[in-house]
Amino acid sequence: MRPSGPAIAAAIVLAFEAVALAAVCLMELFALGAGQTSSTVSGVALIVLTLLAAAALGAFAWGTLRRASWARSGGIVFQVLGVALGLASLSIEPKVWLFTIGVGGTALVGLILLIRATARDGASDPRLRRGDEDDERAS
Repeated sequence: MRPSGPAIAAAIVLAFEAVALAAVCLMELFALGAGQTSSTVSGVALIVLTLLAAAALGAFAWGTLRRASWARSGGIVFQVLGVALGLASLSIEPKVWLFTIGVGGTALVGLILLIRATARDGASDPRLRRGDEDDERAS
């Protein structure tokens, strides 16, 4: 069965976020190579964690296209964290609106799309239907 429209859009958002995190990882790698980190060990750990997050987002995008519930739920967790990060960025001065909208806005759009994809895919999954239809057929 083909993925729904919201699932495709959510997968695109997740893939975009994975590419953005990979770009951040590349910038961290260049900063480490230029000696702009206070600790080499911390810099390497940050790069590894950023790569893991980018890989997870990529896997969630792929899984969302495959209609896997683990991918949608994992993607929702990442989106909630992104919205929280965007809201938290409003507490610093001066406000960095590009970051707030880029991270928080993208995460909010992804969250809405993932929830819609979950609702649509859940409604079309025969394993998740209640026994109402079975009761009607038996009568």
